[in-house]
Amino acid sequence: MSNIVAIVGRPNVGKSTFFNRLIQRREAIVDAVSGVTRDRHYGKSEWNGKEFSIIDTGGYVLGSDDVFEAEIDKQVELAIDEADAIIFMVDVETGVTGMDEDVAELLRKVNKPVFLVINKVDNAKRNEDAVEFYALGLGEYYTIASINGSGTGELLDALVKALPEKENVEEAELPRFAVVGRPNAGKSSFINALIGEDRYIVTDIAGTTRDAIDTRYNRFGFEFNLVDTAGIRRKSKVKEDLEFYSVMRSVRAIEHCDVCLIVMDATRGFDGQVQNIFWLAERNRKGIVILVNKWDLVEKDHKSTNEFEKMIREQLEPFTDVPIVFISSLTKQRIFKAIETAVEVYNNRVKKIKTSKLNEILLPIIENYPPPAYKAKYVKIKYIMQLPTAQPQFAFFCNLPQYVKDPYKRFLENKIREHFDFNGVPISIYMRKK
Repeated sequence: MSNIVAIVGRPNVGKSTFFNRLIQRREAIVDAVSGVTRDRHYGKSEWNGKEFSIIDTGGYVLGSDDVFEAEIDKQVELAIDEADAIIFMVDVETGVTGMDEDVAELLRKVNKPVFLVINKVDNAKRNEDAVEFYALGLGEYYTIASINGSGTGELLDALVKALPEKENVEEAELPRFAVVGRPNAGKSSFINALIGEDRYIVTDIAGTTRDAIDTRYNRFGFEFNLVDTAGIRRKSKVKEDLEFYSVMRSVRAIEHCDVCLIVMDATRGFDGQVQNIFWLAERNRKGIVILVNKWDLVEKDHKSTNEFEKMIREQLEPFTDVPIVFISSLTKQRIFKAIETAVEVYNNRVKKIKTSKLNEILLPIIENYPPPAYKAKYVKIKYIMQLPTAQPQFAFFCNLPQYVKDPYKRFLENKIREHFDFNGVPISIYMRKK
């Protein structure tokens, strides 16, 4: 599990601008997910080869009568408790304020690395003005301008050095299957039905599960960790401070799993929130199985299954090579089929295709259907190989990689899927200079 860094401070000091710069800085970024009550974001970044998760908290305002401000204050305190390191951001334009002193008082009690960061320092005069922040009693500070990135390199160098090394837990070596979905879709009921006992609390109240919980599970001669997570819902629907971190842990469960079993409620349909969860898993290049739960509650005829599946696939275009299993956690209908399918998807994700086989099958297809000419220049693909990565990635070596556009890359992906079983697994295509 990666380290967590929380960005805290009073309102309007530029925390979100700095957060956005961090998550866009490197190609290794997986995703940024907009937050959970107001102005809350969390994402993933990397610096000097070290990955960490980031929480952008709301502005801390002590003693406010605003109900939302009180909730934000609770979440800031939870973020500080959850984090391995804290970035305390202030604004050189306004100088030290009473709210800054409130946050500083809170942070002086914390036994964690705290980085005092003075934002909007973009000239020599403001650099001199920054000295007054010594009065906060937090020692040395870093001056940055988050709008243009000035000074962030020095800060991040110090930050990653201060982050503790996370121990490698032996259990993490087992494949991880995360059961995710919106609240009250039947995730915990599904796991209880699988293991034959009430391992998790199951109620009809949405949001009962507060954390991601692992269960070691063995089925079909295959051992893995089954992870139950809190439901993911839209930020406008999340009001409780605890639920903010339930959602964050669910997102992190997706980031750190091998296969996502996305449980959806058949009576609610494949709505926008389920689609958001699907695309979050896809962007993280995870194996995906869609489980249509509560299928026993749907009025249906002999066409219902095919029509429902067609509707889902239309929403998933262009990535439609995903298994869809219709289940009922209540009656245990097809629950073991769901696990069997997840194991197949995992095996697809770790599958390696021999280079000779790839070239033997794909080069003749490419010769018959070459990339379209661009500016009277012809692309010639000479060689193909699968990269040695955790998920399927393929490199196509050619003379003019810059002229191969996305439609042709999708064509190549479709041909790979036609000849090799990568059902449920996102594929990455890269064009490289030969």
